[in-house]
Amino acid sequence: MTELRPIDLDTWPRREHFEHYRQRVQCSYEVTVDVDVTAFVAAVRTSAAKTYASQIWAIATVVNRHAEFRMQLLDDGSPGVWDVVHPMFTVFHPDTETFSALVVPYDEDPGRFHAAAVETMDRYRDDVRMFPQDDRPRNVFDVSTFPRTSFTGFALHVRDGYDHLLPIVTLGRYRTEGDRTVMPMALQINHAAADGFHTSRLVQELEDLFADPSWLA
Repeated sequence: MTELRPIDLDTWPRREHFEHYRQRVQCSYEVTVDVDVTAFVAAVRTSAAKTYASQIWAIATVVNRHAEFRMQLLDDGSPGVWDVVHPMFTVFHPDTETFSALVVPYDEDPGRFHAAAVETMDRYRDDVRMFPQDDRPRNVFDVSTFPRTSFTGFALHVRDGYDHLLPIVTLGRYRTEGDRTVMPMALQINHAAADGFHTSRLVQELEDLFADPSWLA
């Protein structure tokens, strides 16, 4: 069973930083980066893999590697870390011009995750409710996309959102820069959970996955 495990504050190196950004300077930050997906795009074209499902697996993989991106508050306001977090991602309904948010359990195996994601998207293709699944877990992080727009900056303004510790990821439309294909990606990060070092590492590890897409389903 997946658990939200309390962090031992007495031994946690980031205790002072967490308390500072929770109690004195509550803040989150947004970072927009261009992720090099050149090799990934070429590999998708020669495989049976779906782009979106594969992107989600890669993002969920690097998120789950690091405790700072699996954090959530316990009922008493202290920090905890989930054993695993699952991606909740948006899918668009062109007929109604609305979207649904779907959850697929994270699986370290890219093939199994890809199959589950494609099956879930197909199952709820015509269900236009915002949250069509009745059994959404608590341990989810958000992924959404601007499929028709490439952007260089993106920010969310969430009222009373400082209790939300899990990352929020937004993807944009690919664009070509010389011989490279890049994907805009915006990250909203709670500073109590993660610093710039942690976010930079996440971006680098994601680029590494896209640079060697031998894992594609």
